[in-house]
Amino acid sequence: MTYRSVRDAEVSGKRVLVRVDFNVPMKDGRVGDDTRIRAALPTIEDLLARGASIILVSHLGRPKGKPAPEFSLAPVAAYLGELMHRPVRIVGDVAGPQAQAAAAALRPGEVLLLENVRFEPGEEKNDRDLARRLAALADLYVNDAFGAAHRAHASTVGVTEFLPAYAGDLMQRELDALRRLVDEPARPYVAILGGAKVSDKLAVTGNLASRVDSILVGGGMANTFLLALGKPIGKSLAEPDMVDQARAVLDDARDRGVEVLLPSDVVVAASLDEAGNSIPIQSVSDVVAIYDIGAETASRYGERIATAKTVFWNGPMGVFERPAFAEGTIAIARAVAKSDAFSVVGGGDSVAAVEEAGVAGEISHISTGGGASLEFVEGRTLPGVAALEASAER
Repeated sequence: MTYRSVRDAEVSGKRVLVRVDFNVPMKDGRVGDDTRIRAALPTIEDLLARGASIILVSHLGRPKGKPAPEFSLAPVAAYLGELMHRPVRIVGDVAGPQAQAAAAALRPGEVLLLENVRFEPGEEKNDRDLARRLAALADLYVNDAFGAAHRAHASTVGVTEFLPAYAGDLMQRELDALRRLVDEPARPYVAILGGAKVSDKLAVTGNLASRVDSILVGGGMANTFLLALGKPIGKSLAEPDMVDQARAVLDDARDRGVEVLLPSDVVVAASLDEAGNSIPIQSVSDVVAIYDIGAETASRYGERIATAKTVFWNGPMGVFERPAFAEGTIAIARAVAKSDAFSVVGGGDSVAAVEEAGVAGEISHISTGGGASLEFVEGRTLPGVAALEASAER
């Protein structure tokens, strides 16, 4: 894997197009969580210190290729300006006349944020014309948006055909950490997978069986695996049409000697608005749903985590956003932090859990890209990274 580092680029007096991932939670028109914004600051500040002017490009939400006021990046520009103690101008288009004029007028040390790149219908289609227009704004390109590296879009892939392309600091930190999960990881290697749907992570579960020693499963996706084993899950969220695939994953893991741990006790309730009750899995009735792993399961998972030398965690163990069903996820966060393992946590809810548990500082690496980190660990090629490598070879 060979790509050029932004630290090796000559940027003085040049306009640099930087793809960042400012797809952050918004609340009442303001930034709700600034983790991704702060993660991009080292690259931005280094470029400014070296005499560059910066044109930032990002997406926010899913506006489906047309302008939508609720997905404007204007609040993000204001917030970034406050963080950096300097003005950050935003223009009303992405690569049109306003953007062209603003980019041409930039002076060294100035920062411009383009409007939401997904307002352009060509972004998600990796449209060559849009990529060319974006490239025309700058002298070189830096991809620091690891969270979007698994997308083959105009601003992550197409633009690299028209500008010299470099990896930003955040991109490099992410790739360096994740390589430790792929290239000869220290063993035992434990993967913890959660979240709502098994279909979202079935492929990665199967592929991880060829890489790890143990897989600990929680969240809604565990229900489909439990169903595949004939366990009662009541009215819990599950995907019955995925049962055969889930069973095949379990069989393959067994054949490889990889243990897949599933909940033996769970927290159930008739609805999310009621208090939970912890019961053995075999006692789940038809009138309740599973909303969290139970204490015994959390303890058993914790014991396995304690033996690990490498841990990868993506996805909560239950309906984490409800305090009544957050204990299992918090327990896992504390277990990962307490272990001596090299640990990587990805995915919004998992990251929120380690922060809420007060143990974020004890995690080896917190990834800004849940989906991208999953695909990388799964062994899939990330288009945004492949584009950087191809640019380095040209």
